[in-house]
Amino acid sequence: MKRLLFVLLAVIFLSVIVVAGSVVYLSKVVSTPLVIKNESLFVIEKGSNAYRTVKQLRNEGYSDIPPVLAKVWLKFFAKDTSVKSGTYALLPGDSLVDVFTRFSNNEEHLFNISLVEGLTLTQWQQTLKGHDNIEYDLDTTTLAQTLNNDVQWCCSDIPHNEGMYLADTYFFTNNTKASDILARAHNALVAYVENQWQQRSVTLPLETPYEALILASIIEKETAVPDERSRIAGVFVNRLNSNMRLQTDPTVIYGIGDSFDGNITRKHLRTATPYNTYVIKGLPPTPIAMAGKAAINAALKPLDTDELYFVARGDGSHQFSTTLEAHNAAVRKYQLKR
Repeated sequence: MKRLLFVLLAVIFLSVIVVAGSVVYLSKVVSTPLVIKNESLFVIEKGSNAYRTVKQLRNEGYSDIPPVLAKVWLKFFAKDTSVKSGTYALLPGDSLVDVFTRFSNNEEHLFNISLVEGLTLTQWQQTLKGHDNIEYDLDTTTLAQTLNNDVQWCCSDIPHNEGMYLADTYFFTNNTKASDILARAHNALVAYVENQWQQRSVTLPLETPYEALILASIIEKETAVPDERSRIAGVFVNRLNSNMRLQTDPTVIYGIGDSFDGNITRKHLRTATPYNTYVIKGLPPTPIAMAGKAAINAALKPLDTDELYFVARGDGSHQFSTTLEAHNAAVRKYQLKR
C-alpha cells in the first residue's frame, strides 16, 4: 500500500513538473519575437477569429510557432482572443502576445494625410482621391454633409465649402471615407476659430469668424514667410479701416478660375468679378483657399502698423511701405526691373 502511494505521488510530481515545464516553454515561445524583419501591415478580414489569425500569421511567414502550441495558448492562456478586423502594424521584435494584444484592443495602424494650407478645396479633393488608403466618396451631397449647420456663423448660407476646413495633418485607419476626414477638418476649424475669435484684436474691422477666415485665406496666399503673416494682416486691416481696396492678386486669380494661365494681366485686374479686390471694396464673398492656424492667428491678431502697401521682392519676402510714393519706388525696384 505504501509502495503504491509512493508511486502515485511520484507520478503526480512528475506530471506537475511536466505541466509546469510545458507552461514555461509555451510562455517562452509566445513571448519570443516573431519573424518580422521590417515594419509590415497585416490585414484581418471581417469574420476572422483568433485561430484563423494565427494560421494567417504562419501562412504569411511572420510566425514559425507550431499550430498545436498556438492553439493551446489561445485556448488556455491568452488573455483576450476576440480579434478585431482591420489593418495592423507588425513591428520587428513583436511576439505573438504583443500582436494579439494589438489585435484584441483594435489598435489599428494609422495612416496620415497632410492637407496643406494655401490650397483650394479642389486641390484637396485631388489629394484625398490620390491616397491609396482613403475611400473617396466626395460629391455635392457628401461635401454638404461635412459642414456643421448648427454653427451660427456658418454654414447653411455660405456659397460653398471653400476655406471651411483646417489645414493640418490628419491620421486615420485604412479605408476611412474622405468625407469623414473633411468632417473632422471642419470641426477642428470651427473649434479653433471660435476659441481664437474670443481673443481677437479689439480694433478688427471684421464682424464674424467667417470674415476672419476670408482674410486668413488671403494672408495664406500672399506669403509663405511665417514672420510676415501678421504684418501683411496689419496692412490689410489698415486698408479695410481706411476704406481702401485690398488690391491683392490672389483674389483676382481665384475669381478668374480654371481659365487662369499663370500670367496675371492688366485686363484681369480691371475685369469685375466678385473676387477682384482691385474693383470691389472690402473682402471677397468667400475664402479663396484653406488656411492654417498661423494665418488664422494673424488675421485675428494683426501687427499694429501704419503700413498700407507691400510688394514682392522676388525671393519670397515682401517690401512694406507706409506711403504710396515709397510703395511705387519699391515696385520700380523689385517688380519693374524684373
